[in-house]
Amino acid sequence: MTPVLDVQGLSYAYPDGHQALSGVDLHVHAGERVALLGPNGAGKTTLVLHLNGILSAATGHGAGSVTVSGLPITKEHLLEVRRRVGIVFQDPDDQLFMGSVRADVAFGPANLGLKGQALEDRVMLALDLVGMADFADRPPHHLSFGQRRRVAVATVLAMEPEILVLDEPSSNLDPASRRELADILRGLDVTLLMVTHDLPYALELCPRSVVLSEGRVVADGATYDVLTDSELMAAHRLELPWGFDPRAMAVSEDAGPIA
Repeated sequence: MTPVLDVQGLSYAYPDGHQALSGVDLHVHAGERVALLGPNGAGKTTLVLHLNGILSAATGHGAGSVTVSGLPITKEHLLEVRRRVGIVFQDPDDQLFMGSVRADVAFGPANLGLKGQALEDRVMLALDLVGMADFADRPPHHLSFGQRRRVAVATVLAMEPEILVLDEPSSNLDPASRRELADILRGLDVTLLMVTHDLPYALELCPRSVVLSEGRVVADGATYDVLTDSELMAAHRLELPWGFDPRAMAVSEDAGPIA
């Protein structure tokens, strides 16, 4: 089966000479939920910014290729790739800038030419998927942080992406909001790539994990196996929260661990 996301030999250095990625290979198939783990400075953000062409190996500072559903990320495919790969940034206020939730969610599909009832239906479906349909006419700044994060997810879902990339989705969420977002993410029919330092969240949501360290993929396997490999974890500065033991949790084959 052809991967929906195919990264081959991706290397990238910033203009100051810092080598952020060195020969990264990553293949994600449709419907997978994959956690991207690693210490600060591992290259996770640089990799994510290549997935919809914000950064490109073709700028002269890198090598390798990124392909989304068979489309190479080149200038002629950039708009379609950015529709197919939706990135939800860590701070929802980076994505919410209109006067109402409805307007924020409508912004992307309207720019693609969607109008009238078709646009309204797309907006309300996206809001319904994240449990925020009742807040469509509220100003985003009147919402809680957790609600704003869900609306940020809806702005990306309204573009009907094939791949949803989330940068630290559980950060700054209270326990109830964290659980609600997990329930939403589990119910989405989309390929999911989640960048996170929240290792229990990775275990809960993503059956597979890829570990980046110093710009290289150093592990790619079942999340449970990664988190219970003490030598791997120590070597790459990954630490479980105090008192959290993956071995004490039951793991379902398709949806991660259950209490």
